Amino acid sequence: MHESDIVSGLSIDRLERIPRHLDEHYIRPGRMPCAVTLVARHGKVVWSRAQGLMDIAGDKPAQRDTVFRIYSMTKPVTSIAMMQLYEQGRFLLDDPVHKYLPAWKNLRVYKSGLWPGFETEPATSTMTIRDLLTHTSGLTYGFLNRTNVDAAYRELKLDGSGNLTLDKLVDRLAELPLEFSPGTAWNYSVSTDVVGYLVQLLSGQPLDEYFREHIFEPLGMSDTGFKVREDQLERFAACYLHQPDNTMKLQDDPARSRYRKTPHFFSGGGGLVSTVDDYHAFAQALCQGGEYRGQRIIGRKTLEFMRSNHLPGNQDLPSLSVGAFSETPYEGSGFGLGFSVKTDVARSHANGSVGEYGWGGLASTTFFVDPVEDMVVVFMTQLMPSSAYPVRQQLRAMVYGALV
Repeated sequence: MHESDIVSGLSIDRLERIPRHLDEHYIRPGRMPCAVTLVARHGKVVWSRAQGLMDIAGDKPAQRDTVFRIYSMTKPVTSIAMMQLYEQGRFLLDDPVHKYLPAWKNLRVYKSGLWPGFETEPATSTMTIRDLLTHTSGLTYGFLNRTNVDAAYRELKLDGSGNLTLDKLVDRLAELPLEFSPGTAWNYSVSTDVVGYLVQLLSGQPLDEYFREHIFEPLGMSDTGFKVREDQLERFAACYLHQPDNTMKLQDDPARSRYRKTPHFFSGGGGLVSTVDDYHAFAQALCQGGEYRGQRIIGRKTLEFMRSNHLPGNQDLPSLSVGAFSETPYEGSGFGLGFSVKTDVARSHANGSVGEYGWGGLASTTFFVDPVEDMVVVFMTQLMPSSAYPVRQQLRAMVYGALV
């Protein structure tokens, strides 16, 4: 290997394995439409590649500035927004949620039965804001299809529908039972949407405006938001759904997508679209202790606090989780205030560093920040669900294999 092939301690030759692997195993066989991958180290982008078609019917190649639905990669943005308000003394993490949402005062836990005839019992603990940020709140998601409470969420369309608003969501959730008493287990959920509601409440600004003013504009993230503008439409990718025979079918056509309209429901849990470079600016700010290109979005110590494992007794997800769905492998991962946090590399069965943190989205997008290696990786595609293929773990193996 020549020294010229090494940039910021990464072998470019070895990073080239990524597009070869994706092309051979996913894109050419028709399993995945496209991929845009970016690897940055020591504060600069070392390598990036766009491959495949962002819109198969339109025969449009993916580009570095392609606009993607990032779904749950919205969650870290919402969590940072909330913790900006924490830094201003607007709330404390152990504040009961009912301090801000009075209807949430006497929450109950599911015992048995079907909605609307649930049998419930009083929760044995009080839900705090920390429970919302760590997904230990007892809330759930309808799409998890695991319990009768999930079924009620689906019936009431609480994962998002044309008529849902943040106000309606928090009102409806107050009437439904929790899966478990807050703080006693971990379950992926609409918790971060409730955090988005609290950001609006505490800041007095609609969530889209708050994000724009306090995160997107400072970081130069001009392609990130809750809707796709007319001038972005040419760059907006189609989204596909994985089929049992490992093919895919169109799930959301960019020309007719609901993302073209400003939504009634600003989902802090999953509503944003973005590009690989925009999201890199956000992730790079996280990697650099909260500051990027002279703009600070969060304090260094606040970020350190957020990327600590906040699960009780420093447990990892398998010991606390009640469901099987997550955007990260469970073993060897804890959860911080808005991200998964790697606590044990060997247990995680995937290469990496202790303290690495990040998250993914429903359409198979992912990002992670490795403070030990001073490295950021962002991966964009549009294939639902994210559990279709182990591409995230393969990506990790190839990226870490390129470190010299």
